[in-house]
Amino acid sequence: MVSYKDLGLVNTKEMFKKAMDGKYAIPAYNFNNMEQLQAIIQACVETKSPVILQVSAGARKYANSTLLRYMAQGAVAYAKELGFDIPITLHLDHGDTFELCKDCIDSGFSSVMIDGSHHPYEENIALTKKVVEYAHQHGVTVEGELGVLAGVEDDVVAEKSHYTKPEEVIDFVNRTGCDSLAISIGTSHGANKFTPEQCTKNADGVLVPPPLRFDILEEIEKKLPGFPIVLHGSSSVPKDQVDIINQNGGALKDAVGIPEEQLRRAAKSAVCKINIDSDGRLAMTAAVRKVLKEKPGEFDPRKYLGPARDSLKELYKHKNVNVLGSAGGAA
Repeated sequence: MVSYKDLGLVNTKEMFKKAMDGKYAIPAYNFNNMEQLQAIIQACVETKSPVILQVSAGARKYANSTLLRYMAQGAVAYAKELGFDIPITLHLDHGDTFELCKDCIDSGFSSVMIDGSHHPYEENIALTKKVVEYAHQHGVTVEGELGVLAGVEDDVVAEKSHYTKPEEVIDFVNRTGCDSLAISIGTSHGANKFTPEQCTKNADGVLVPPPLRFDILEEIEKKLPGFPIVLHGSSSVPKDQVDIINQNGGALKDAVGIPEEQLRRAAKSAVCKINIDSDGRLAMTAAVRKVLKEKPGEFDPRKYLGPARDSLKELYKHKNVNVLGSAGGAA
C-alpha cells in the first residue's frame, strides 16, 4: 500500500475549510496526460492556488494507474521547482464501486468520490458508508453524491437530471460520514449541457442556459451549515474555443455551458470545490486543430501539444482568478 503522504499530497479537509472561510472554491481539474498536468501546475503556482488533480476511471484506464501516481508525485516536486509549494490533492472522480475506491486509496490517492447516486437512496448510503469507513482508516477524505447530473463524461452517462432533495442531506451526511457532498442544482456533464429548446437567446443571439437552482443550494446550506458542497459539470464552454474548433474542421453543435458569473456566485457560498473538465478539453482541441490546419505538414507532437498546453494554462489561470476566486488561496 502507498500512502498519499509519502507522495507529498494532502487530503481535502484543511483545503475545504480555508476555501469556505475565504469564500472561494478549489479548482478540481481533470487530467489524463503530461501536458494537461503541466498546465494545471503552472497555472496554479502562478496564481498561488491550491488544486485538486482529478482522475476518472477512464483516465486510469487510459494513462495507467501506476503512471498517474508518479505523475501526481512529480506534480508536487514540479510545483516546488517552479517556486511555490501549493497544496495538491489527488482525487478519484466518479468512483462507482467500493473496489475502485479501495484500489485508488491503496495506490496513493488522498481523496475519492464514491458516486452512488444512480442507486436507490438506501443503497447509496450503504455504499458511501462502506467507502468512508475504509478511507478514514487511511486519512483519505470522501466525497458522496445526492442527485443526478445529466450529460456524458467518460463512463458517466445520464439522460435526465434529478435535483438534490434538501430534506435528504442531513440524513445522508450523518449516516455515511462523508466529508463533502456533490449536489445537483442544474449543472451538467459534457460540452453539450443543454438543448437549444432549454435555452433563451440574449441580445447578441447567444444561447443562455436556465439559471442554477440557488434556492436549492441555499436550503442545503441551511440544513448543513459549514459543510463542504461540490459542483460537478461546471464547465462554461467558452464560445471562442468552440468557434476555433469549428473554424478548423470541428463539428461541435449546441455547445452551451454554465455562465461564469453563476459559478462565481456559487464559489462564494458553501460550494468549495468546482469540477472543470470539458473546458480544458475544448481549449486543447482548439489549439491542436488550429496548428494542424495552419501547418498541415507538422508532425512533431511538441509543436501542437505545446500550444495546447499553453492555451490550457491561460484558461486555468483565468478560472482561478476570475471564476473560482482561488488565486492566493495557497499563500
